[in-house]
Amino acid sequence: MAQSLPQVPGIRLASVPAQIKQWQRDDLLLIEIAEGASVAATFTQNAFCAAPVIVAKEHIAEGGVRALLINAGNANAATGEKGLDNARQCCAGVASALGIAPRQVLPFSTGVIGEHLPVHKILDAIPSAVAGLVADGWDSASKAIMTTDTRPKTASRKVHIAGEDIVITGIAKGAGMIQPNMATMLAYVATDAAVAQPLLDQLVKDAVGASFNRISVDGDTSTNDACVLIASGATGTLIDDGASEDFLRLKAAIEEVHIELAQAIVRDGEGATKFVTVQVNNAATSQEALAVAFEIGESPLVKTALYASDPNWGRLVMAVGNAGIENLDTSKISIFLDDIQIVENGGRADGYTEEAGQKVFAQADFTIVVDLQRGDACEHIWTCDFSHEYVTINAEYRT
Repeated sequence: MAQSLPQVPGIRLASVPAQIKQWQRDDLLLIEIAEGASVAATFTQNAFCAAPVIVAKEHIAEGGVRALLINAGNANAATGEKGLDNARQCCAGVASALGIAPRQVLPFSTGVIGEHLPVHKILDAIPSAVAGLVADGWDSASKAIMTTDTRPKTASRKVHIAGEDIVITGIAKGAGMIQPNMATMLAYVATDAAVAQPLLDQLVKDAVGASFNRISVDGDTSTNDACVLIASGATGTLIDDGASEDFLRLKAAIEEVHIELAQAIVRDGEGATKFVTVQVNNAATSQEALAVAFEIGESPLVKTALYASDPNWGRLVMAVGNAGIENLDTSKISIFLDDIQIVENGGRADGYTEEAGQKVFAQADFTIVVDLQRGDACEHIWTCDFSHEYVTINAEYRT
């Protein structure tokens, strides 16, 4: 039997069925946050952002967040003023049930775009969610927020800081419409540490930059992305020095949780059979390295070759050349598949064999390494392949 995720003092959760779609499962999650906690978040950069994103941004700016409400099955995106009103009604419903202000509730939705939220179903389910709030609800919560996910995404760490054992626990959802700038996912990570608000704001940005902004399944950024980081403050020591050893240890553990969740999304990418790290070395700048990495990781031609276990290295050099790198000297470029050199000085490496490349491509987990020989910047991303199943899942998503 799988071990339950560690509880985070100051956080309670409840998952209930609201029947937002015709399915027999929990699809509404309520997270209650202790008074005095710090809450920070990053949101999608898609200009067509969903109604709950707009409302959540408004509410989090006012501070004092006490609850999160997440529904699966309906994105409440591209729904105009009615969508905004529906999101605010849901916040009011939670506020009334918990005895807090509507502005202290952040709403989140995931699912089909362009359909109005069945507000009455959510409002009817809120009382049972409030009644069911428990500290050990993380495992159920991870399942309630799933859409096309085939399995829940969870991660947890413990770190000893200032004489106390600090817990960090997180959940995420996402399998398709995954691209950087928040990817297309929802993630909720909480710690019982007490963290000053400015530091928490920076923490979530740094953690997302190291994790969710380095993944791609299909190159599309969702309308509903969000990552929320909560510091409940249940422990006694306030971390308010960004240069302190305590803060750096907490930051490292929080980033580990975010990276584990981000990688789990790629591994569960819609129809994915391969998990591939793209490592770019010796670029002139980090931005340049990431541009090359994402050009490879998002190329449909590369991704279909990955699925076919076909080491078609011409597609790799094509992608590198399409990254828009100014004055790129292709005669200096080397490419490796794990430790097998496939490209040397811009051409096929001496001694490379198709059999060696195919053996690496046939693995479920491997690394593509590109050496640009332009500087000392190195960056990486995580991606997956395109399979027949990806097309099937997205072609039949609304049926």
